[in-house]
Amino acid sequence: MTYTKRQVKINHWPEKKDKEKEKYPKNRETIKLIILTLLLSFSICFLFLSLHFPFTTEFTVSLTRTCHQNFTVYVYDLPKEFNIRLLQNCRHLNIYTNMCPHVANNGLGQPLHRSGRTSWFTTHQFIAEMIFHARVENHPCRTYEPNNADIFYVPFYGGLYASSVFREQNLTKRDELAVRLVDYISGQRWWKRSNGRDHFLAIGRTAWDFMRSSDTDDFGANILMQMPRVKNMSVLTVERQPWKGDNHFGIPYPSYFHPYTSAEMVTWQDKMRRVDRPNLFSFVGGPRKGLEKAAIRDELIKQCAESSHCELLKCENGGSRCHDPMTVLEVMARSRFCLQAPGDSFTRRSTFDAMLAGCIPVFFSPHTMYTQYLWYLPGDKRSYSVFMDEKNNTQIEHELLRISESEVVQMRETVIDLIPSVTYAHPNATNYDLPDAVDIALEELAKQAKDKVVVSL
Repeated sequence: MTYTKRQVKINHWPEKKDKEKEKYPKNRETIKLIILTLLLSFSICFLFLSLHFPFTTEFTVSLTRTCHQNFTVYVYDLPKEFNIRLLQNCRHLNIYTNMCPHVANNGLGQPLHRSGRTSWFTTHQFIAEMIFHARVENHPCRTYEPNNADIFYVPFYGGLYASSVFREQNLTKRDELAVRLVDYISGQRWWKRSNGRDHFLAIGRTAWDFMRSSDTDDFGANILMQMPRVKNMSVLTVERQPWKGDNHFGIPYPSYFHPYTSAEMVTWQDKMRRVDRPNLFSFVGGPRKGLEKAAIRDELIKQCAESSHCELLKCENGGSRCHDPMTVLEVMARSRFCLQAPGDSFTRRSTFDAMLAGCIPVFFSPHTMYTQYLWYLPGDKRSYSVFMDEKNNTQIEHELLRISESEVVQMRETVIDLIPSVTYAHPNATNYDLPDAVDIALEELAKQAKDKVVVSL
């Protein structure tokens, strides 16, 4: 039996005889009214969901990527209270910022270009855990069989939770979700295989926010990373504790570029090689409170402002220019060197913005980069950066002018070559075969897990 496809006329009703038209006019009007009512109801529901659940994201059918690494990763399907349900309270996930726009699009945030597909987003600096989760969910080396897994990912949005309870004075209440998570995961069958040593977390805030202790001031931290069972795990964080964080591993802060394809990345790298850089150096940042932080920041701002070779983008009083991704990147792309003073802690998202712009970073503390992101950087620090002791930085321009043009060219090339590895590719990336920040982290974790198995044998 064969069927003939029927052509449906959308804009008008089928022709009928005059008698039929006269017989059923009210019925037709009633049907039209019902359809219009249904369409209006659907539109209102869609608008309601969009406004109240901005984290709802677009999932596209992507070309299948192939796993070229020798490992598999299992993703726990956690109870929603540990990740997705937190996003329903997005207005209160941060005591300073409404996070609803930032948790959209799997944590990429709002697109910078409103028309068509874009790889540029206003990504929040403390959102890496959401992007990491989305990337691993779609990762070609993901397995749905835990018995075959080399590493186990626990997708807890610990950073978003931590920032939502910074001002909670009841410490038991401040810690309760982290405690419940550890109780839950340590009770799982696969935890017992190695007592959690092949399990890992990815957190979008600094380690300091999870290491409250009785001998330090309480600034809002919880105790997640102080718990003995968590110390068995690997914890990926945008800033590790340099002295006590043996199980902490630094991952890059997310910048604004999340390419879909390798070609987009290569095109951007070529653009950064060709761009004209009229300024010797630049500084994007503002003053800080606190004796040490204030001293180094004030000195950098002073020297940059007084130099004809430096471009200063001073960020204070909530200056909107410093929150405009393209303005920040344009300043850095016009510069050969970008000064990277410690921020509220040792590290800065600005470091990764500078690298994205092909600008050679200048550090004033080894803990801003060198002790943090060992998986991502060359062993020779001088191949991609400049270091100046923060206690001896009175002649920044003079020191930078001493570096030869050939050295500058080579250092910049190294920085540009590093861009793919410190970038988070789009979760729906297709035809993307350059290892990104997530690929590198997973591969390193798998190596460690296998080494632990060999040692235990």
